[in-house]
Amino acid sequence: MKTLQDLTLLDNFLFTETMAHPEVHSAALQIILGQERLELLTAAQTEKVLATAPWLRSIRLDVYALDQDHTVYNTEMQAKHRTDLVRRSRYYQSLIDSSLLEKGTVSFNTLNDACIIMITPFDLFGKGKYCYTFIPCCKESKDIELEDGAVRIFLNTRGTNDHEVSQDLIDFLHYVESTDGELAQRSSCEQLKRIHSFVSQIKASEEMGVKYMQKLEEKILLQQEAQAEGRAEGLVAGILLCAQNLMANMGIPATDALTRVGVPKDELAYYLSRIEENASSTK
Repeated sequence: MKTLQDLTLLDNFLFTETMAHPEVHSAALQIILGQERLELLTAAQTEKVLATAPWLRSIRLDVYALDQDHTVYNTEMQAKHRTDLVRRSRYYQSLIDSSLLEKGTVSFNTLNDACIIMITPFDLFGKGKYCYTFIPCCKESKDIELEDGAVRIFLNTRGTNDHEVSQDLIDFLHYVESTDGELAQRSSCEQLKRIHSFVSQIKASEEMGVKYMQKLEEKILLQQEAQAEGRAEGLVAGILLCAQNLMANMGIPATDALTRVGVPKDELAYYLSRIEENASSTK
């Protein structure tokens, strides 16, 4: 397990705690978008949950904020390689959009512009670029953009097209992966120096150290509970399989089969109900 001092911005804890500060998130967005001025209206919301209905998949956004033009920004850190990030970004966009218009709104033109940014230490598209920006355009006429206000950006910390992007973006993405103070000091990017200043404060904070340990303990407990549940369910499945084999091969009732494989009397009702469920699901 990493200590707080060993964390980089690829680690969710350090990333969200750092980007929770409006000055830091604003500095990062200025670098990514190449803007000289970008003012966030409020403190960024970290781990913001969005859901449409209890029976549908909810999402947890890493960092969520609005700027002075009411453009919505969702900035995500994705350290582990996944193959579903493109469709994930589509789903995130849909749930963000569904939360922006109040009931009774007449015109959809009031929908906020929105930008989803995913930062990764791998090249999702395999073209060697630091930055992939997606804005819908017409298939039949590439010069026609679908001006719906939605932008999705995928950043790759290991890009190779240095001549096509700004040095500030290159320094920022390298810093995300290494979180090296010397890199920040060498860089001419003032926004990056500001980001590093907050990172240093977080790593030096005793309060943050305690918060990080609490997060680690919660994560370990959840993993242990999941493992225990998995082992228990595996034991149940094994007992059911043995009992059902006895029933099929020896033609004996379920109760007798369960007793033969060692199920206690006070647990027979539970296992009988599971056998009935299995039987009904195969009909």
